[in-house]
Amino acid sequence: MISYFKSKNITAKPVNNQYLWIKDVDTLFNLLIECWSKETCAPRMQDEWSENNKTLGQCSITSFLVQDIFGGKVYGIKLEDGSIHCFNKIHDEFFDLTSSQFGERNLNYLNAEMQNREKHFSKEEKYNRYLKLKVSLENKNPNL
Repeated sequence: MISYFKSKNITAKPVNNQYLWIKDVDTLFNLLIECWSKETCAPRMQDEWSENNKTLGQCSITSFLVQDIFGGKVYGIKLEDGSIHCFNKIHDEFFDLTSSQFGERNLNYLNAEMQNREKHFSKEEKYNRYLKLKVSLENKNPNL
């Protein structure tokens, strides 16, 4: 069973009226499991992406989509390879919907830096992957 890291029980509710059909972060997570794909994975990781590791290469696009829905801020931690792994913080609640890509490895979320949407989306391929994930999620809306 796929799961995600959370610092405490998350009480966030949608702040964007477009997403009121998503009850909470757990509901969003379960919907995203159906939306993440090789096409939404970071290009440098697509060869390793699999149905068994759906969260691989999905962190920044997922984190900014979470921000669209629930507000809060996107943070990132620098990994050993120099890349940035993104996750969310709403009030004092940290959570990382794509943490399962690291298996049993524990990440240190304490020395994180706030991430800038414009900087991340200045890469056209990343912005296009974000849009693909967003459309896939919106297609799950039972009210449409």
